[in-house]
Amino acid sequence: MVLIKNGKEEIVYLLTKVIEKFQHETGSEVVQNTNRKNYEGIAVFLSDISNKLPENHTNWETEEYTARKGDDQLDYPYRKFDITGGQIKDALNGIVNNPRPYLIDACYVYLYGVGRKGFEKNPVDPFLVEGQGEAAPAAALAPGSKDQDLESQIKKLESGNQQKKQKIMMLAGLVLLLIAASCFLYVQKNKSEKELAVLKQDMSLLPYQPSQAEIDSLEGIWLCYTGSPQARISYSDRFHKVVSNLIEITYKNGYFIYNRYGASFDHTGYMQFESPGIVSIYSRIKNKTGAIESPRHSLMNIYSGTHYIPAISASWNFDIGDKNKIVGIREVYQKIGKGGQVHEILNQVENASCQCKIINWEKPDNTLQVFHLKNHPLETVMPAEIQALIDEKSILLNQPDSTVILSQPKNKDK
Repeated sequence: MVLIKNGKEEIVYLLTKVIEKFQHETGSEVVQNTNRKNYEGIAVFLSDISNKLPENHTNWETEEYTARKGDDQLDYPYRKFDITGGQIKDALNGIVNNPRPYLIDACYVYLYGVGRKGFEKNPVDPFLVEGQGEAAPAAALAPGSKDQDLESQIKKLESGNQQKKQKIMMLAGLVLLLIAASCFLYVQKNKSEKELAVLKQDMSLLPYQPSQAEIDSLEGIWLCYTGSPQARISYSDRFHKVVSNLIEITYKNGYFIYNRYGASFDHTGYMQFESPGIVSIYSRIKNKTGAIESPRHSLMNIYSGTHYIPAISASWNFDIGDKNKIVGIREVYQKIGKGGQVHEILNQVENASCQCKIINWEKPDNTLQVFHLKNHPLETVMPAEIQALIDEKSILLNQPDSTVILSQPKNKDK
């Protein structure tokens, strides 16, 4: 029996093949980033296979699995052999050295029709076999006769002359191609400039050039307080839950780059002044593919007269799957400084300890401020004047539903 690769190398390859096949067969795109909910569809699909392993381990030639009593009465993700989107995300990103055996067998069954044990008997994919795929050394060539050596030298000379002719022809062709390309680029440049001018006018891009005072007032590091967790129906403990986001705003050629760090996922986008003091914000979930995911639009007046600036946003509740709904929401912005470097802390003991996202802000004076981003009770937000701006009254659903926004905790005695 051949030796099959294992551990991190094996599962990364298997999951990559599974995602390719799943996308091809279903037409559904799997956005591969650090957001575990992107992998929920394929996790549910693989779970349908893994939960059948106890009854099919002989036919599928897998490890022997023992079913848990009562699992047939449960739904995903509460069964013994269910696979979660987080498990797939971690394994695919190479941070799992010993993946779960039923995840491995489910991948083999989906890709090759048999489990890992069955695959070892007939390894149809050489990449999974240890030591295969390496190039064999070339055989030595035997020396020829003198006539053959002379004939070989003549052929080399003729080949060299032919190659020189080809190089001259290629050089002449390249010169003509460069001339044609230069003309084409000149025409396209003029055309693009005209199209850009029309686009900026039609879509109101950069309609107002901010003053230096307005640039200074907006550029920098901000906190944004939002009550969006209160609208997530899958979050049973959502009553009066809010979250703080850290935002880095950088000026660039008439507009502003907008990078927002959230507790679960990040946003990227831009801001622009529509008129004196009036700022519009466009952002979307940040991912590796650049695909537009959960786009949001906001308006705020930087001359609100208070230290805490409210913004009205057309946003999302950022729930799971088809529970992700459009909402209207009031958010509160607070500028806390300017300059320095912002970066996320990953894979540290402190991440597991606080169950949150950790962001470090290294200030220009070389001091460090640490932010722990996670959902927390509204009543912990200080000062208290912010609480009334982001409570349950700050959210407007796109369809009225009295069961979504809670006015009291679910377990509160009546």
